[in-house]
Amino acid sequence: MRTNLLRTAAAATLAFLLAGCVGSADSAVRPEPAAGAGSASSAVRPEPATGASSKIATVKGSRITVYKNKEGMAQRTITSPNDYGAARVFLVERDEGEWLQVLLPVRPNGSKGWIKATDVTLAETSYRVEIDRAAFRFTVYDGDRPVRTGRVATGEAGTPTPPGRYFFTELVKPADPGGAYGAYAFGLSGFSPVLKSFAGGPGQLAIHGTNKPSAIGTRASHGCVRIGNDDITWMANNLAIGTPVVIQG
Repeated sequence: MRTNLLRTAAAATLAFLLAGCVGSADSAVRPEPAAGAGSASSAVRPEPATGASSKIATVKGSRITVYKNKEGMAQRTITSPNDYGAARVFLVERDEGEWLQVLLPVRPNGSKGWIKATDVTLAETSYRVEIDRAAFRFTVYDGDRPVRTGRVATGEAGTPTPPGRYFFTELVKPADPGGAYGAYAFGLSGFSPVLKSFAGGPGQLAIHGTNKPSAIGTRASHGCVRIGNDDITWMANNLAIGTPVVIQG
């Protein structure tokens, strides 16, 4: 399933989206040994996929009401498309027929709410991304089958990458692929626990490429996850908006 809306962004717009991503230039974290400089990744030998898929809910109209409970107590209204022109999606945590419990792209991280199934269209993906902060490594799974793995950079000690369960909210193609955000950037549904705002934006987290591959394998950012440009390009070509992302370690 591919439901990505690809946006080309000027540097200022991208900084607004990926507020908190670019680390300080004088970061003094020692890199761990990496398997390759430009693209510390590898394809994984295919095996039959057996894991369960995830449901992605795409809003039908220009806005949707999120409810606190299935009794119809309204919690908030969320608009679609989002601020970056991508169709509004949610990761479905529970499907109870007429009602869906979804993960919300709001503070605090991990917030959930209920939406009516009639207000969205449902699709499925067997993919998920897991980030191991301690090992500085990502793995993309298709069901139970790992299909790609590689090295990452995470947040510095003062601006850590927060663990949790998230999902992709938009895909952006920077105007300058040689810039700090690399070839592509996926916005995440989570936010920095430290930075309430940054560069005019809300401190939203992201997974993006980089023009400093030597920093991969270190704590180098303001909270975002950096990966090699080959890896983020593979993700852009294979993963949909709404794909679940688990950060742990």
